[in-house]
Amino acid sequence: MIVVLDQAAKALVRRHVALDESVTVIPGFLDLTRVHNTGTAFGFMNGTDFPFKTIVLACVAVGALTGLAMYASSLPREQWLARTALALILGGAAGNLIDRIVSGYVVDFVDVYWSGWHFWAFNVADAAITVGVALMILDLLGLGTHHVSRTV
Repeated sequence: MIVVLDQAAKALVRRHVALDESVTVIPGFLDLTRVHNTGTAFGFMNGTDFPFKTIVLACVAVGALTGLAMYASSLPREQWLARTALALILGGAAGNLIDRIVSGYVVDFVDVYWSGWHFWAFNVADAAITVGVALMILDLLGLGTHHVSRTV
């Protein structure tokens, strides 16, 4: 579901918002601004270029997805919070991986700002990953009915 929502949102942005164009949604707080992220999370390595960068980043993402999927499949059904968290993380990572493989970059478009300060542009996949990580932290803190090992 996350992958479908993410790819649908990115398709709409690609169709209706030009690269580096901004469309105001909430004045002074939220714009849709299309940017292309060739780096990793938060644009890290965006300005860095090296041979086969897209392939290297895609391979790292595939490895991480594989490891997370294997871990998620080992969790019992009772660990609903950890399973939900991992589903969000996996869906978000898969959505961004599709962009990276197909286009060589990830489309980011949610631009949250206050006065002159802008948060990094992000997308539906990034939001899912962030919520998933927050839920995983809650699970590690024991706030779910059943939680993962605290030794992780």
